[in-house]
Amino acid sequence: MRWRYRETVLALCTLAFFATMVGRLAISPVVTEITDSFGVSNTVIGVALTGMWMAYFGAQFPSGVLADHYGERPIILLAVGGTAVASLFLAVSPVFVLFLLGTIGLGAVAGLHYSVATTLLTRTYDDIGTAIGVHNSGGPLAGLVAPPIAAWIGVRYGWRPAVAIGAAMAVPVFVLFAWRVRPTEPRHPDQPLGEQLELEGVLGVLSRPEIAFPICLAIAAAFVWQAVSSFLPTFLIDHREQSPELAGVVFAGYFVVQAITQVGVGIVSDRIGRDFATAGCMVLAAVGFVLLIAVPGPVAVVTAVVLVGTGLGWGAALLPRFMDALSESERGTGFGLVRSVYGFVGALGSVLTGLLADLFGWGVAFGVLAALLAAVFVALAINWAFSLGY
Repeated sequence: MRWRYRETVLALCTLAFFATMVGRLAISPVVTEITDSFGVSNTVIGVALTGMWMAYFGAQFPSGVLADHYGERPIILLAVGGTAVASLFLAVSPVFVLFLLGTIGLGAVAGLHYSVATTLLTRTYDDIGTAIGVHNSGGPLAGLVAPPIAAWIGVRYGWRPAVAIGAAMAVPVFVLFAWRVRPTEPRHPDQPLGEQLELEGVLGVLSRPEIAFPICLAIAAAFVWQAVSSFLPTFLIDHREQSPELAGVVFAGYFVVQAITQVGVGIVSDRIGRDFATAGCMVLAAVGFVLLIAVPGPVAVVTAVVLVGTGLGWGAALLPRFMDALSESERGTGFGLVRSVYGFVGALGSVLTGLLADLFGWGVAFGVLAALLAAVFVALAINWAFSLGY
């Protein structure tokens, strides 16, 4: 098959997502070293990570507004270039307050990418579930690369060089994207930015039942995803007593599974149905958490990683639901708004999971994550059984 420009756009959007994700995921494998270096608790580092993810999702809505006004290309470049700068800032932060500010800044600039890139892909592809699945695989691919490299560097050279790998990954992607992706026509170049941010219009989108219901589901699912992205290596070290290097490998394995299965989840979503694919993801991940918590041995870990990695690829199933409900003219700003709302609240997964772990242990903390996924499945089942139409 002849390579087309749209494949170039998809490939480079995926690489851009990969680069912005590396910067964030490089922190998790060295959480233990960071807490020791600054003398802070899991809860405090959870505050920093929650701040990062809240800033990440908080940037989604304004990123959509800016893309409608200026086009997608400059916003994605700002996200990738900003990730490089923020990663370097983290690496040289001398005190925890600056590290905290750096993580928030990293989240804010990285958050400019996803909604804008997804909107660009919906302008390019008809099978948006499949395209979103391919694009989403950039995150798991970052998980394949970042955790083991960051863990290895952290053990040998310290956490500062480990978090600096975000810059090393982002710079070449920035150059490639600037070189190969053409500028796009803005959707609303003449509309004042203030009009797009008006409260009445924002509430009008969020109050639609076909938007409000999946936002609630996405909040719970995002809460779990954030918690796992922040603390899975720490869980493996403290609860299952694995070495930091092995925990980094397992963490990478989790993202490998997502990279492989993400496209399949998107295909099932396109061909069988959004709700069916989403419900299946919830069941798989919940079962995987039970195995991680309660069943000893390497076989249980491997099985759990496959189940959790597949299940937490729910984005390729659930996110197209929003695009289906939004008109073409609403997709830039509207999808960014949706991402900001569910992601901002879901980002509490980092700090609350860290708090639960400090108070009750990692078994209880991860058990709560499994219960949240089960609640999403029940909500979908009730919606289907009673034909509520949400």
